[in-house]
Amino acid sequence: MKQISGQYIDIPNRDIYPAVIHFANGHITRIEKTTQAPERYLLPGFVDAHVHVESSMLVPSEFARLAVVHGTVGTISDPHEIGNVLGVPGVEYMIDNGKQVNFKFHFGAPSCVPATPFETAGAEITVDDVEYLLKKPEINYLAEMMNWPGVLFNDETVYAKIAKAKALDKPVDGHAPGVKGEQAKTYAAAGISTDHECFTIEEAQDKLACGMKILIREGSAAKNFEALIPLLDGHHEKIMFCSDDKHPDNLVEGHINLLVKRALDKGNDLYKTLQAACINPVKHYHMNVGLLQANDPADFIVVNDLNDFQILQTWINGELVAENGQTLISKVENKIINNFDCQPKTAEQFKIDIASGQVQVMEALDGQLITNLLSYDSSLIQNQTNTNEDILKVTVVNRYKEAAPAVGFIKNIGLKEGAIASSVGHDSHNIIAVGVDDESIAKAVNLIIAAKGGVSAVGKGEEKLLELPVAGIMSEKDGYEVASVYSEIDAFAKSLGSPLDSPFMTLSFMALLVIPKAKMSDLGFFDGEAFQFIDVFTD
Repeated sequence: MKQISGQYIDIPNRDIYPAVIHFANGHITRIEKTTQAPERYLLPGFVDAHVHVESSMLVPSEFARLAVVHGTVGTISDPHEIGNVLGVPGVEYMIDNGKQVNFKFHFGAPSCVPATPFETAGAEITVDDVEYLLKKPEINYLAEMMNWPGVLFNDETVYAKIAKAKALDKPVDGHAPGVKGEQAKTYAAAGISTDHECFTIEEAQDKLACGMKILIREGSAAKNFEALIPLLDGHHEKIMFCSDDKHPDNLVEGHINLLVKRALDKGNDLYKTLQAACINPVKHYHMNVGLLQANDPADFIVVNDLNDFQILQTWINGELVAENGQTLISKVENKIINNFDCQPKTAEQFKIDIASGQVQVMEALDGQLITNLLSYDSSLIQNQTNTNEDILKVTVVNRYKEAAPAVGFIKNIGLKEGAIASSVGHDSHNIIAVGVDDESIAKAVNLIIAAKGGVSAVGKGEEKLLELPVAGIMSEKDGYEVASVYSEIDAFAKSLGSPLDSPFMTLSFMALLVIPKAKMSDLGFFDGEAFQFIDVFTD
C-alpha cells in the first residue's frame, strides 16, 4: 500500500480539499479527506489529445521519457507517419515499442495512407488493414480523416473505413481545415467527432454547432491556441488540448502543461481548463487512464501551486515515473526498421528551365500549416533563385525509388545561403529541401540519402546532420541527446538566415497536400484547394 497527501483537486465537483490518496497494485483504493495536508496539489495527469509521436523524431519509448517530466501520462497517438513509410508493420512497431515503458499510449488506425493519390508513399493501409488494426485492443480509434473531400463527396473507400470504426464503437477523428457551414454539417454527419485543424474561432464554432469536439492545437509549427482559447469558457465539455506535432527541443521545454498554464494565466477557470487537459480525452477515447477517483488506475500528478503549475511528480499505474524535472523511466533498446531506397542526386537534377511570364510561388507562413500561392514575374529568378526577394528553390525527392526530383519555388523560408533538408516530410516522408543554390540543395539531400533518413543543413562551409534511421523519421537514441543535436542544427539553419520559429517543422509541412493552398509533392506542384497539380510557370 502506498499513499500521498496534498490538496486534492476534485474537478467534477469543482472543489479542493486536503486529502490522502491511497493506492496499491497500480490502482487507487480510496481517497481520504483530512483536515491538514501539504500545500501541494494532486490532480489527474495530462493527456495530449492528438499527437504524431513520430514528429518528435523519437521512438515512443523515448517520447514517453521526456513527456512524463511535464505531467503527461498518456497520449492519443496517430501513427500515420510511420504508416505512410511502412504500412501496418510500422503501426505495430509503434505499439510494441510503446509497451516497453510505463506510459499510456493509445494509438489509432491510420485512415489515409497514402494521404492522397498525388504523391508517392512507402505503403498503403487498406480497408481490410484498417479493420485488422481496429480490432486490436491497443487501437482506440480511427485516426484523422484527412480526406475531407472524400467525406463530402461520398468516396466509397472513405466511408468503408468509417463504417469499420462505427461497427466496433470506436471514435473517428477529423481533419478538415477551413471546412464550415453546410460542409461542416456533412463532415460531422458522417460520424466524425473531432477536429484539430481549426485556425479561426468562426470555423471552430461552426463545427461545435455540428456536435464536433474541438482540439486546441499548439505544436512546433501550427499554433492555434491564441485564436481558439476563448472557446474554453463556454464549451469546456467539448474542448481538448493537443500538440499534433512536437519537435524534440520543444518537448524538452514542455508539453500540455504549458497550455494549462497559459490558459490559467489568461484568467480561464481552473476546473474548466483541467477538464479539457485531463478528463475530456480520457472519456472521449475510452482511455485506460485514471481520473484520480477510487478504483481508477493510479495515474496522477503533483504540482507545487496553482500559479506556477510546476510539475513535482508524475505517477503512472502507481509508479513514480518523473520527479523534479527528471525522468525516472529507464532507456530501453530500440530496434531499427526502415524503407529507404534512392540514389544520390546531382546539382544538375535540381536545375529548372526558367520560362517567360509568371512564376507561381508557395508562401510559407510561420506558425501555420496553410500556405499562400503567389505570382511573380519570372525575370526575378533568372539566376534560379533570388535571395533579395526571398524566392528560393523547393524540391521533393522520392526516397522509395529512383525518380527525378520535383522542383518549384518558395517564399518566407528566408535562407541567405546554403540549404536545409529533411526526410520528415508529411505525409509520405519523401525528402524535402529548400536552398539558395542547386549545389547546396544536392549536398543537403545527399546527406540524408547516405544516412537513410534525417534532417540536414549546409552552408558557411559546414555540413550538419541529425540521423533518423527508424523509418527515416525517428532516432533510436536518447531523447535528450536527440533534442540537443536538433537544437544545434535548428540554430544553424537560423544562422543561414531563416527567421522562422521552427524552420524544419515548417519545412516538413510544405509537402502536406491535404492542407491548402500551395504545396509540393514528389510528383509536382499542387493546389490543395482545387486538389490538382498546377504549373510552376504560367503565361
